[in-house]
Amino acid sequence: DRQWQHLSFFEHSCYLHCSVPRITTTDGKVRTVEVPWARPGSGFTLLFEAMAWALIEREMPVNRVAEMLKVNPQRIWTIFNHWIGKAKIADDVSSITQLGIDETSSKKGHKYVTLGVDLEESRVIFVTEGKGKATLHNLQEHLENKGVEKEQIEQISMDLSPSFIAGAAEAFPSAEITFDRFHVVKLLNEAMNQVRISERKEHDALKGHKYTFLRNRENLTNKQEVSLAEMIDLYPTLGQAYRLKELFNDLWSMPDKVSAEAFLKQWCEEVEKSKISAFMKFVKTVRSHWSGIIHFVETKITNGILEGINSKVQLAKRRARAYRNINNFINMIYFLCGKLKSDYPLGFT
Repeated sequence: DRQWQHLSFFEHSCYLHCSVPRITTTDGKVRTVEVPWARPGSGFTLLFEAMAWALIEREMPVNRVAEMLKVNPQRIWTIFNHWIGKAKIADDVSSITQLGIDETSSKKGHKYVTLGVDLEESRVIFVTEGKGKATLHNLQEHLENKGVEKEQIEQISMDLSPSFIAGAAEAFPSAEITFDRFHVVKLLNEAMNQVRISERKEHDALKGHKYTFLRNRENLTNKQEVSLAEMIDLYPTLGQAYRLKELFNDLWSMPDKVSAEAFLKQWCEEVEKSKISAFMKFVKTVRSHWSGIIHFVETKITNGILEGINSKVQLAKRRARAYRNINNFINMIYFLCGKLKSDYPLGFT
């Protein structure tokens, strides 16, 4: 006699009981007959599983779903992982040509997963534990198993991580790399902030003005604009650094590669003339990543999509109060950001 948990009746747990017959097949093997109300190996009816899935779809944390349905959370995870697993196997990535690569934290203490995103479809197509060079090889192997040759990938957007760069060069040798403009600007802002901190040590009036110098000028309030104008005049080094920071952003709107290279070359020369150490260090980074930075002018691809995905993933992690099981976390990323086509039965949505 077997039993399956069904949807509750008036808050009372309900179970289906059945003596399932065994039959002998034409090839002489004995097997148990499959029942129409549950999938093989499950202790729940399909309707129960559909209810659990529908609640998760409505952004309810799995532990809360388990509490509501009066079962152990691990059993809900088993349901969830089964249907996500089927959807991942069926996922079609045959048309992919542009990849975005980024990592996101899975736990405190420098635990990460690496995401591979189809930039044209704005969805996650691969997640793996860890970060660095090996994850790019894992991604290439995943795509190959899906019938996508490495030569099919034409463009990759990523940050300036040396391990990602090395991994991409090995795993996708035909792809052109574009360094994400937002990561480049972040490094420039860090240089700007170093100049501000250095000046602040000698000038108390600069305290509390971090974002006055880091925000784009068009985003400043009237009060901040007035303060900025005064400080630029009062502190020449800070003013020069700020003007260089603002000027750099013109790079992204250059009409073509030739114009971009000429602009960036001149900008780097201006920095070297200024002898502002934090900016000169940034110029070294620019020169060592030159082609990938310039390449943005032609491709216009960024990791902006991945930043949005990362925010969604971290929100889910906070709601769940972290994930103890890395595979559960990975599958939740697929669920939230993979746009998978699940064929779970009897859905309510």
